[in-house]
Amino acid sequence: MPKTKQSQKRKKFDYSKNRKKLKKKTLKKYNPRIENEQIRNAWDKNKSMARNLQEMGLAFDPNKSLPIKKTKLIGKESGSKAPVGIVIKPYVLNKLEEEANLPEKGSKSLSSDLIEYVQYMIREHGDNCKAMARDEKNYYQDTPKQIRRKINEYKRCHPDHFNTFMSSLSTAAQPMEQ
Repeated sequence: MPKTKQSQKRKKFDYSKNRKKLKKKTLKKYNPRIENEQIRNAWDKNKSMARNLQEMGLAFDPNKSLPIKKTKLIGKESGSKAPVGIVIKPYVLNKLEEEANLPEKGSKSLSSDLIEYVQYMIREHGDNCKAMARDEKNYYQDTPKQIRRKINEYKRCHPDHFNTFMSSLSTAAQPMEQ
């Protein structure tokens, strides 16, 4: 049987392809970076993803691990049971549960510019948001409601800082009347 024209062609080296980049791409595809430290330490590269997760007590396919019960006629129920795998590495599951139960840190913070802006507005106008909206330092032309929202955000994110600021305002010299 005659050979195809493609197989008779001489193989040529393709200089336009970056071999180093191709190798990195294939390695990245077959060995993905696992973000979670506990799972990464317990991972076995020789086993499949489903097998690794099953040994850790995690679900590879949630549809199989938590099946939907199918109801038939009145009084008869047939529910498919999920395959129960043996958990060889329970410490991973325990660490993940501990990590999930930790209280979340209040990492919400405001920019220093916004804090200065709010302090300036309170210092100059007190509680009058309409006057704050007309102020010349209101560069972004915030409405009174937007300014009030920013003040409340400042109170919520930095309550102790806000209280010290307000106490310093009250103890500071009152505006002199002439």
